[in-house]
Amino acid sequence: MTEARLKAQVLVQSAIRRASMRGIAATVARRGDPDAGAVYVKVNRGPAAGCTVLAPTRDYDREVTFWRQATGDQPVPEAEADAYIERERRIDPDLWVLEIEDREGWHPFGEDTA
Repeated sequence: MTEARLKAQVLVQSAIRRASMRGIAATVARRGDPDAGAVYVKVNRGPAAGCTVLAPTRDYDREVTFWRQATGDQPVPEAEADAYIERERRIDPDLWVLEIEDREGWHPFGEDTA
């Protein structure tokens, strides 16, 4: 059985709502295709701590999507995160960018949603 896939716009709206419920700022930095655009998440921990970009990755064997740290294990400067996103946008003009601002690094895809 395959994993149900939400439309990109619904996924982003849900993520913003979850962040709002925690009092965490979440904004759409770039709108993509409302139905099928990939959603990238930029987690901004502040100027001193840096940013992490999360990208969706599909595990076809288990038929699930998970979020990988596309910019590496450690946060990077915001300019580096933005440059990564821009390179990805050139490849996929339909992608969405959701920016989360949380000094602890919380994001709506890092916890069990059950």
